[in-house]
Amino acid sequence: MTLLALDTSTDSGSVVLVRDGVVLLDETFSAERSHSTALFTALERARALVETIDTIAVGLGPGSFAGIRIAISAAIGFQIALGCRLVGLPSVAALDTAEAHYCAVGDARREAFYFTEVKDGRCADGPRLVTADGLQTLAQQFAETPFFTTAALPALPHATVALPLARRLADLAAAGLSIVAQDVLEPLYLREVHITLPKPR
Repeated sequence: MTLLALDTSTDSGSVVLVRDGVVLLDETFSAERSHSTALFTALERARALVETIDTIAVGLGPGSFAGIRIAISAAIGFQIALGCRLVGLPSVAALDTAEAHYCAVGDARREAFYFTEVKDGRCADGPRLVTADGLQTLAQQFAETPFFTTAALPALPHATVALPLARRLADLAAAGLSIVAQDVLEPLYLREVHITLPKPR
């Protein structure tokens, strides 16, 4: 089986191509404003290595809405061209850590935070939104569990920064773990879409 995995949910993106358990390509790149150039360059290199791709695994966040949309769009393009199966997984289940049990937290804006408890590659709780007070309560409740965040989080300074890795997404997808969507992929929405209307003239 040939599996392509990609994650662009943070400022650091990654792509991995695995065939029958052998890693053919593993690239990480930085793109704070737009993942498009670096991502598609990596995907071109991956495509040149194999004739067919059976499955594409995409990190669905929580994270950068635009970044996740770019990854989903790229995966859909491959699906149309090659007939690949698409699977979506929470990016927080694939953080770059050796810990089997951890909590992932992050800033969800508008005075809210996201929280996920991850056990052995599965989201045992979340991703879900919590208030600032709720975050502190969870920090006390899971005082013996390591906390990770994809960007420094002043509200929880003891949380360690760890980024999602496409390689870990590939491992999870190959094992059938943490798959939350198939073929029809959407970013993990934790709240209703917020639209700011223009002020009357």
